[in-house]
Amino acid sequence: MTRIDIISGFLGAGKTTLIKHLIPTVYSGKKLVLIENEFGDIGIDGGFLQDAGIEVTEMNSGCICCSLVGDFSRALKEVQTTYNPDIILIEPSGVGKLSDVVAAVEKADLCDAQIGTLAVVVDAKKCKMYLKNFGEFFLDQVKTAKTVIFSHTDVAKPEKIEEALHLVRKENADAVTVTTPVADLSAQELISALEGKGKMEDFVEEIVHHHHHHDEECHCHEHGHHHHHDEECHCHEHGHHHHHEEECHCQEHGHHHHHDEECHCHERGHHHHHADEVFVNFGRETARAYTESEIENALSAFDNAPELCGTILRAKGIVKAVEGDWIHFDYIPSEHHIRRGSASVTGKLCVIGTSLNEAEIVKLFNLM
Repeated sequence: MTRIDIISGFLGAGKTTLIKHLIPTVYSGKKLVLIENEFGDIGIDGGFLQDAGIEVTEMNSGCICCSLVGDFSRALKEVQTTYNPDIILIEPSGVGKLSDVVAAVEKADLCDAQIGTLAVVVDAKKCKMYLKNFGEFFLDQVKTAKTVIFSHTDVAKPEKIEEALHLVRKENADAVTVTTPVADLSAQELISALEGKGKMEDFVEEIVHHHHHHDEECHCHEHGHHHHHDEECHCHEHGHHHHHEEECHCQEHGHHHHHDEECHCHERGHHHHHADEVFVNFGRETARAYTESEIENALSAFDNAPELCGTILRAKGIVKAVEGDWIHFDYIPSEHHIRRGSASVTGKLCVIGTSLNEAEIVKLFNLM
């Protein structure tokens, strides 16, 4: 099976620099063929790639998504037949539409091949300008991509990076976003990002699943009860008993039980609700850098001023520290932990609870 990866990006965004980094890391040990398409008559980047031992087929004098669609199909088939590569990496012209490149690949109708990575490189410093002046082409790249990699985040001002992230998120909420400089990420982190894994909703789902797992603590917070699920839960006020395999959420008399367990909530006519009918998940990505005291203050506010934020049962985050490394934090009521850990492709945090005041949480973490 040949995988076809496409790394797009507007003119000067840093596609070639990214590919240069990926060859010895993500693509190490793979039989790789690069198809490069320059807009103009002469390809300028093929030399260093050939020096790296990568086969390069340059198609100039136009974009593969317009005048060279026919030639492109033949070139793809020729590359696959001649080299039988593990991966065909396509670097389209910066002025092409990514959706048209994808259509051209699909039109080629290769045997035993499938599209893998669909990434776009976005210059964090120029995102707003590109959006304003080249909206149609730039937006197509952003909206079509499964992964958005921001370049120049090592030199851009933090507020510029945050603004760029916000603009891209408005156009493509489903893509994996990478605001951390790629040189700071492990090969595995990059591979996951390029495969479209590690989206914000994945992070939210992970923490939600962890919170509701049967060996998590049960927060019957409407009645002030806390039980570990390896023990029987006795919500004595209302006479309810739950086996340790059950999911117990005694909220506003709306008791929850694992579906394969028998439920005895007859006494007061209790109704069953799914977790998403009771709990609210708030997740946000951020490129902001924090001090440890900022995180400490935010988490402490969850306990000290619950009337502001709502009832918070769980919070988790991985955010960049002002010192350049990364802060990991976990919160449950009256207890939180902050430590230093590995980098994430983009800072992210998630809060689970009921009646959440999202505006206040945004203010606490100084989010956009």
